[in-house]
Amino acid sequence: MQNGTNNSSAVDQGSGLPLVIVNPKSAGGSTQTRWSEIASDLRSHFGPYTVAFTKKPGDGTEIAKRFIASGRKYIIACGGDGTINEVANGIILSGEDATMGIVPAGTGGDLRRSLGISPTPREAARQLRNGVTREVDAGKVTYTDFEGNTAERYFLNIASFGLSASINDRVKKKGSFAWIPNETVRGKTKFALSTLQEVLDPEFRIVNVAIDGEPPSRLATLNFCICNARFFGGGMQIAPNAKIDDGLLDLVNIGDLTTLRILLNSYKLYSGSHISLPEVKSRLVKRIEVSPADPSEIIDFETDGEIPGRLPAVFEVVPKAIKLRVPGPNKS
Repeated sequence: MQNGTNNSSAVDQGSGLPLVIVNPKSAGGSTQTRWSEIASDLRSHFGPYTVAFTKKPGDGTEIAKRFIASGRKYIIACGGDGTINEVANGIILSGEDATMGIVPAGTGGDLRRSLGISPTPREAARQLRNGVTREVDAGKVTYTDFEGNTAERYFLNIASFGLSASINDRVKKKGSFAWIPNETVRGKTKFALSTLQEVLDPEFRIVNVAIDGEPPSRLATLNFCICNARFFGGGMQIAPNAKIDDGLLDLVNIGDLTTLRILLNSYKLYSGSHISLPEVKSRLVKRIEVSPADPSEIIDFETDGEIPGRLPAVFEVVPKAIKLRVPGPNKS
């Protein structure tokens, strides 16, 4: 495996070859169709490696844990934000000193935007070879799963509830656009159309929030975001000032916006200038407790594009939670 030209960028492989965990269903199944091309790109930069394909939700976590237990030190996630999330969880939960790489092959691609990783697998593979290794933070959420049990999950990008969770749910459903035959939209277009359908009838939530040990307060939210990185929703720069290695989370709350005002200002979500709107509040935090003001109300939340459970939940930062391979200076 070729992994750079100096010791500072080298990755310790440990026992065995690098492991590439592939979600063949990512990007609407196109990853499976394109796998031979992606595999060739990886070989040209790394030489031999091991491949494991996921078959169902959660496989990325279990595969990563199993291979790390056998001595693997370099795990590459090939898929969308959900696949990256699963592999990151496997590495963090293993408790071992393993490094993660990313070859994006999904619908949203939001984490790779914050990290400067190319959307093209060939270029992403080159960036892995020539890149550097950084220790980055993770968010941790303790929540109630759909069976009513307490569970924990880590996220590298963003956790949120409200409008964003509804949009993610719509993006993942087939046939979510009855007025477009054969469900032909994908990627950023699908996120945009899903957002449009959801904002036509926005639903506000009333929640109790306690931040960093402060007394709880009640607030209305259209969208409540706990951000470790900057982008979500297929390219919306929801937290333009977020840094993935500052030991803090960026809390962004979008409050009482009407449908018309949302539509008129939607472009600001992509530039990050929505932060200047009076209905949008943001601050840096380390720990947030959130629960429905009405205990009988069910409020689902999402982490890195997946919906694992519902409120009440506690979100907190875990500094330097994982080693991540990121682009370094350009090299020939």
